[in-house]
Amino acid sequence: MQPRNMSMSGVVDLAAVKAAGEAKAKAEQARLEAARQGGGAAAVPPSALVIDVDEAGFERDILQRSAEVPVVIDFWAEWCEPCKQLGPLLERLAAEYNGRFLLAKIDVDANQMLMQQFGIQGIPAVFAVVAGQALPLFQGAAPEAQIRETLDQLIQVAEERFGLTGIAVDADADSSQAPAAAPVGPYDALLEAAVTALDSGDLAGAVQAYKNVLADDPGHPEAKLGLAQAELLRRVQDMDPQQVRKDAAEKPADVAAQIAAADLDLVGGHVADAFDRLVETARVTVGDDRNAARLRLLELFEVVGPDDPRVTKARSALARVLY
Repeated sequence: MQPRNMSMSGVVDLAAVKAAGEAKAKAEQARLEAARQGGGAAAVPPSALVIDVDEAGFERDILQRSAEVPVVIDFWAEWCEPCKQLGPLLERLAAEYNGRFLLAKIDVDANQMLMQQFGIQGIPAVFAVVAGQALPLFQGAAPEAQIRETLDQLIQVAEERFGLTGIAVDADADSSQAPAAAPVGPYDALLEAAVTALDSGDLAGAVQAYKNVLADDPGHPEAKLGLAQAELLRRVQDMDPQQVRKDAAEKPADVAAQIAAADLDLVGGHVADAFDRLVETARVTVGDDRNAARLRLLELFEVVGPDDPRVTKARSALARVLY
């Protein structure tokens, strides 16, 4: 799967958000003053490498910090299932890169203005801010190997163009606050194996791990959700998004083309678009084709979750089409 906009090129104009140039100048001045006095930024605990940011704290936590360390922004929402896979992966990488970049998480539902000013069309969407300049990285789910490659490029750009070498991390700072180990459940090892497989890009391994849980407990909610997500990612990983979109546009009654496009819609965070596409496909097809669209829609319902209002709406729309 080739995620959209995975590139170090392009700059987003942040003037509408805050005076990026002023923020950069202030942060640069503070850094120079600290160096002049023979000091530097204090080491931060590992937990400080991932921060939640809102509109009020955008200048302080992102623009100003971007003059000392690249800041990667994860635009997410609670209802976005692909976000729940990408977010933990980015957090793990932030810890692994040990201060080479800072991860800022922005909830788009609570920060609509930032979403609009960055031109976000779907989530998850990932940007970076370096010395006050924003770079689009990628949108939608992406394999870990490609994310690592993009982060390595980002860090190289930050060092070569702006002299940013990251922030110091005090590995022992969080040790006194380590939480007590949670009780181990009967399927924790299998579920952990599935998550590890997902993080490493081993989608087949993740699918099998979730199936192992469901073989013993067919109704296990976490395993059902994880399996649906892993199978979706496995379906889209080798797709050519441009070709899939072209086929879907040119062949509105081709159920295979519409199903593939719906999978890409969902992975890209366009939940309603994915559902509407398959409902419409069911409306204009008959027989086996209609059933194929119906079954894929039910599978995508599992990815999003039965309590999501968009699932309820799509179920009603599908029922009207079928009955």
